[in-house]
Amino acid sequence: MAPSQVVFRQQKWKSSVSMRAKMPPCDFVPEKYRSYPYERMLKIREQNIAPSLRMYYKKPLLLHQGHMQWLFDYEGRRYLDLFAGIVTVSVGHCHPKVTMAAQKQLSCLWHTTNIYMHPSIHEYAEKLTSLLPDPLKVVYLTNSGSEANDLAMFMARLYTRNFDVICFRGAYHGGSPYVLGLTSIGSYKHGVANGFGCSTTMLPDVFRGPWGGSNCRDSPVQTVRKCSCSEGCHPAKFLFLFLFLKTFSFLSWQGINGAVQYPKGFLKEAYRLVRERGGVCISDEVQTGFGRTGSHFWGFQTHDVIPDIVTSAKGIGNGFPMAAVVTTKEIANSLAQNLHFNTFGGNPLACVVGSAVLDAIEEDSLQKNSQDVGTYMLLELAKLRDKFEIVGDVRGKGLMIGIEMVTDKDSRHPLPYEEISQIWEDCKDMGVLIGRGGLYNQTFRVKPPMCITKKDADFAVEVIHTALERHMERAAAN
Repeated sequence: MAPSQVVFRQQKWKSSVSMRAKMPPCDFVPEKYRSYPYERMLKIREQNIAPSLRMYYKKPLLLHQGHMQWLFDYEGRRYLDLFAGIVTVSVGHCHPKVTMAAQKQLSCLWHTTNIYMHPSIHEYAEKLTSLLPDPLKVVYLTNSGSEANDLAMFMARLYTRNFDVICFRGAYHGGSPYVLGLTSIGSYKHGVANGFGCSTTMLPDVFRGPWGGSNCRDSPVQTVRKCSCSEGCHPAKFLFLFLFLKTFSFLSWQGINGAVQYPKGFLKEAYRLVRERGGVCISDEVQTGFGRTGSHFWGFQTHDVIPDIVTSAKGIGNGFPMAAVVTTKEIANSLAQNLHFNTFGGNPLACVVGSAVLDAIEEDSLQKNSQDVGTYMLLELAKLRDKFEIVGDVRGKGLMIGIEMVTDKDSRHPLPYEEISQIWEDCKDMGVLIGRGGLYNQTFRVKPPMCITKKDADFAVEVIHTALERHMERAAAN
């Protein structure tokens, strides 16, 4: 979208709040949209696409083309993508290196299945496992995060010959019937039996949980809650661990799943408790892996632990459907006692794409960019938290950021759904796409392609700032 068009759209908002943000320039020109009209797309959606696949926004977006951190709709409007296809586009939409690698492989060999050798699966397996610590050196390639977590659970049960799994309340680990037991968010449950053997324990959330405060997180931004913690001493960790320990009274096997900002030191102690009882630890790196947290390549590394099984997906293929389960030789052997096969996992095209993504992360210094731009953005968003009572918490590391909306900081009650939705719609109308999440859908999820710049971050923060001011103006008028 040309700058003049942005100004025109902004002038249509009848408000005393001015729009200060200027969208950073982009020299990419999208192709002309040539498919069905918008209204026909809506009709097809209603008649031919499963209704469970819900869409964002009152007027759903019809997107046409992508370029790095930008998306373009059917009318040529440009949006800064801060959600990256649900934390999936890691190195940028249509990254030229990844696109070129895929095009080259398309003209050579698409598919053979794993019953034959082909170069790309071996090259990729060596490259991916080289980025993980010993003894995590054996990979099983699949097609999605749900599939990877499903297989990780199965392998863990085979290896330990035990059945029960512990996961955190509020976690999401996939939508297949097997892993729905690990997914502890009501909106994903369908009222039928699933995921037998899965038990939940309290999420060690230092903002919304019963314990935690201003020194608990490994983040540039701490909570506004005060506590008696001193540097290196975190009572909240031990209180959450006490509840975690009580969960073992009902179980014979435990798996730690998910990646959120726990109190410092919590995960390391939790891993010890699991292993003392004959369990194995699974780290779901579907969203936190591949440098997104900035300080480390994998989320588990920020906690100074080594899991027994690591799952990854989403950013692994920059939008191409692929996933991986990486584990030890001993655990992998437990699956080899009988046949287990995946038709598309590790196909030549997927492996070439995955390899190109790893190259792009390294060559474009995207882990460092996540650290630099993410930290900058977190600190700027924290200023909005300090200014607006409804911004309860800003948290995260690198380019994995959450903004939790509340009625007030003391009660921490979620801001009403309608009010959050209007802020969200305003951001979209000003050219910024943000995700939603949380038990009450009260948290904005900022997880963009890792190629965004500080100028993009400035624009995004200013758009969010303006949307919050508009909300305050509406609240005062009512």
